[in-house]
Amino acid sequence: MEILDKLCSILTEKYVLTGKATEPWNHDWTNSYHWEPLAVVRPSNTSQVQSVARACYASKVAMVPVGGNTGLTGGTKAQDAIMISLDRMNTIREIKPNAQVAIVESGVILEKIHQAVSSHGLIFPLFFGARGSAMIGGNLSTNAGGSNVLRYGNTRDLCLGLEVVLPDGRLMNLMSELRKDNTGLDLKNIFIGSEGTLGIITAAVLRLHRKPLAYVTAMVGLKDLKNSLYLLNRLQNETNTGVEAFEFMPRRYIERYLEKKEGALEPFDRPHEINILVEVATTRVSDLEQDHSGAPKLRSIVEEALSDMIKDGSAQDAVIAQNEAQRRVMWERREAAAEITLGIPGSIDTDVAVPLDDVSKFLEQVSVRVKEIDPNGEELYISHLGDGNLHYNFYPSDTSGALKEPIIKVIEDVVLGLNGSFSAEHGIGLSKKNSMSRRKDPIALEMMSAIKTAFDPKNLMNPGKVYPD
Repeated sequence: MEILDKLCSILTEKYVLTGKATEPWNHDWTNSYHWEPLAVVRPSNTSQVQSVARACYASKVAMVPVGGNTGLTGGTKAQDAIMISLDRMNTIREIKPNAQVAIVESGVILEKIHQAVSSHGLIFPLFFGARGSAMIGGNLSTNAGGSNVLRYGNTRDLCLGLEVVLPDGRLMNLMSELRKDNTGLDLKNIFIGSEGTLGIITAAVLRLHRKPLAYVTAMVGLKDLKNSLYLLNRLQNETNTGVEAFEFMPRRYIERYLEKKEGALEPFDRPHEINILVEVATTRVSDLEQDHSGAPKLRSIVEEALSDMIKDGSAQDAVIAQNEAQRRVMWERREAAAEITLGIPGSIDTDVAVPLDDVSKFLEQVSVRVKEIDPNGEELYISHLGDGNLHYNFYPSDTSGALKEPIIKVIEDVVLGLNGSFSAEHGIGLSKKNSMSRRKDPIALEMMSAIKTAFDPKNLMNPGKVYPD
């Protein structure tokens, strides 16, 4: 085909993959979506991305950007399209320790950024289980969340500037390192979270933070989930908002983890229905000073809060990590969530958010509603409790798919009744397009479509995703 000849002239045949060579890119991480791309191209710099976009635009061929392909919503499905893999654009261009920024290309793997900035006493505080393969361009395209949103925000909050190739090949330079820039519309944030439907992110200016001097990490067994907010707020108040993560794992999740992971350990000597992973961190030297008991101040704050809750009966158990190895065991339990909850035939996977004080209410209401539809189905969920994000999964007794939409509609009903969101951190892709059509404000959808048309009048950038048909 003419377009393939054009692409080969830009990149050479080595970096224009077709047929069997595209197999690593022809399915998503969950293995729920499969496709046959026209080709996978692997540019090595922004200029090549521009040339690829110009060629596709002239030939009216669809383009689908892809990074680590770790998404969970079918956002990279690319039937008969040109997939633009950014994996060769993997250079960290510059780290500015004093300004606390990093300038990176979009194909840099997230964990590589963590390692690179760590030597400067800094962190890029975007953390989740797929960080060893996810790429920053994909994180930006989906506005990824993770376990540290509570303290540092989503990916949008960690980005100062972008470099973006538009569908027609023009380059939009938004590579600002400024904390303040009030010059009109914030175009950067239109691209973050747009899931590759408006353009191709090729580079970014990332906001870094000081590396904590110490962490205090604990598992807590609570009697009632409603008691969790008392613990969260107390620790926030007494540590100068030092809580970095506040994660909820119910007993059924712990049981599934023990079944799936060889050598996995129980979090406590006896089981508890409500298991909270809490991590507090500090960059203040004063928090490391020993108190009258000889313990560092930060640790004493956590110990005292947990001890008081055990005394008054609101907590049933608590274990504080004594070293980094024990801390990693606690985190591995939480970060195994995708492996444990996804990929089960017929499973219904949701990613919702509700106000912090309505998490218990959501779980109570949704359990009743889904059981009315399928009394023999099974719930399995986990939560970034500190920011109200729940990954609520339901496994119907009928795996044919007939119950999928009715159950999703019920979950949406409960979420919207609590003024929540049907998509918290995974994006829309293909899997939530029906929800967008049903639940997103019609005027908001109209404005989103107008923006899409303005940037991509030929509808060539990741077509068929995000926006309702």
